[in-house]
Amino acid sequence: MNRHLFTSLLLAAIFPISALAAGDHSHGHSMPASHGNMTAAEHAGMYGQPGDPKKVSRTVEVALSDDMRFTPSAIEVKAGETIRFFVRNNGKVDHEMVLGQLDDLKAHAKEMQANPGMVHKEPNQVHLKPGQRGGMVWQFTQSGTVDFACTVPGHLEAGMVGKVKVAP
Repeated sequence: MNRHLFTSLLLAAIFPISALAAGDHSHGHSMPASHGNMTAAEHAGMYGQPGDPKKVSRTVEVALSDDMRFTPSAIEVKAGETIRFFVRNNGKVDHEMVLGQLDDLKAHAKEMQANPGMVHKEPNQVHLKPGQRGGMVWQFTQSGTVDFACTVPGHLEAGMVGKVKVAP
């Protein structure tokens, strides 16, 4: 797994949040503290940070389905906004929603294919079994685009991706 993704996941572990219940995988992995000369905090600040559940601006509902799609697949927020994602798996197989940069998500999906039992329970992701609901709270700190994807093996490759457009 590349350092960029490791750093994002480490930062997510450093800033725990209270969110709705979410499942996980079944084996662990570790992450380095930095990427190049950037600290973990600087790196994650590129797209946001775990949000404070007491300061949620609004809730966005996201459905995951076995047609390998998110509904909605495009979400608009404003920089500084804290969003509670209420996520439900309407399918018959496991799905997840992971926030990050597309290159990192692709690298993580590749790592998951090599290690299908990998555990990660991070504030920027929620893993759900069929019929399960869960959530995460995320603060989008800068304008730009943040990707999200399902990194369960084969799902991202089948097109299970989306974008959060963060307006200034």
